[in-house]
Amino acid sequence: MTRLSHLTRALITAAAALLATTTATVPAQARAEPTAPDDFVALRAVDRTIIQEMRYFTPHNFVGERIDGYRQPLCILTRPAAEALHRAQTELLRQGYTLKVYDCYRPQRAVDHFVRWAKDLDDQAMKTEFYPNVDKTRLFADGYIAEKSGHSRGSTVDLTLVKLPAKPTRPYVPGQPLVPCYAPQDERFPDNSVDMGTGFDCFDTLSHTLDPRVQGEQRANRLLLKNTLEALGFVNLPEEWWHFTYKPEPYPDTYFDFPVSAGSLAHGH
Repeated sequence: MTRLSHLTRALITAAAALLATTTATVPAQARAEPTAPDDFVALRAVDRTIIQEMRYFTPHNFVGERIDGYRQPLCILTRPAAEALHRAQTELLRQGYTLKVYDCYRPQRAVDHFVRWAKDLDDQAMKTEFYPNVDKTRLFADGYIAEKSGHSRGSTVDLTLVKLPAKPTRPYVPGQPLVPCYAPQDERFPDNSVDMGTGFDCFDTLSHTLDPRVQGEQRANRLLLKNTLEALGFVNLPEEWWHFTYKPEPYPDTYFDFPVSAGSLAHGH
């Protein structure tokens, strides 16, 4: 075999080895991510006046850290759900309120993060605020955590009401003293929303929308949110005053896993 043939073979071998190494070290982030169907939109493209406080992009949630899949603090929904929220907002603005969303579309990888956390019984860092009366071993049995979420279908939203003019909300500081989510409003973590009787994501029966122990102004606030949204096609989850699903859902049986980011949407809008 000639020297040139040896050289050619050596170059081909080296190139193949380099290609294999490069392919093996491509980070998961750089590989193609799933994207949203064309009829998913950023809520702000439909209604810029609805406040967005995307809790799972922050450490202020029952896990205590940013949740997998939340790359930007962005509310993404199917277009019919977003347009129905816009109609609700139009009605509420006339009455001196605005909607505030805490969570919208939720990727399956985020739900998987919740499940891993729920199985780690040693991690009780946020118990005092979010599940003070629930033993962590009961989170699956009592329905607080599940392996699938309607949020992953794109037409479910967690939200509340804020009286206008909206006051600023101070940021959550990790490690700050925690207060039970059902404590009186002036004692629990300050949220610029109206008093609903509990905070968002409070794992407690007091979060049941029509719990008879919740009366007066708190009940009236829950009913204002519920009645306004249900008149426009949303259905409330009875166990969570903040949880509503727009019906009929465009994707009733599909659980998506594209990241929460503008880049997941058609044209990045």
